[in-house]
Amino acid sequence: MKRLFGNLLILAVVAAAVAFFAAPAVGFFAIRSAAEAGDVQGLARLIDFAAVRQSLRPQLTGKAQALAPAPSFLEDPIGAVRRQMERNPMLNGPDVDAYLTPAALAALTRGEGRYASQRSSMTATAIADDAPQPWPKPIFWGVNRARMAVADQGGSRTIFTFERRGPFEWILVQIGLPDGAAPAVAAPVTPVPVPGKTAAAPR
Repeated sequence: MKRLFGNLLILAVVAAAVAFFAAPAVGFFAIRSAAEAGDVQGLARLIDFAAVRQSLRPQLTGKAQALAPAPSFLEDPIGAVRRQMERNPMLNGPDVDAYLTPAALAALTRGEGRYASQRSSMTATAIADDAPQPWPKPIFWGVNRARMAVADQGGSRTIFTFERRGPFEWILVQIGLPDGAAPAVAAPVTPVPVPGKTAAAPR
């Protein structure tokens, strides 16, 4: 009996260790699945959208100061107006939210990189059947952070950074796009819901 109990204890420890280190990969595939299904609530549980927006913004604008908090109008009116102009997608290329619709997120998990924004006006299920589904490769694995990369056919990598928020809970906090210019995105005819963003009330 003692030997059986000891074996069960060792098995439980090994299973817990495997689950702990496999959790980021499970989170990646959960994001892909939720994005393909258009599950906005599921994506909201798997992604820290505020952190991901912050990681994407300087990659699209090419300006490191985009990471800094915006100045208030009272403290720096000129700086506040300039920051609003810099964030205008008509002046500075694609909007960050073009990469955060379910269809765009599904495309990112398939390694489409900067061209994932082209999917923002589509439904994820429209591209799910024919699109390839490459497996992510771990490039960093730590106690509190893990990074996985998905490469396209040309070798350009999209990098996903997960952060541990609990013993077995990992959340996507950063998306690293491949180098290059982001393509322009045509505005959709009908608004596409973006997880983690509250829609403006109609006037």
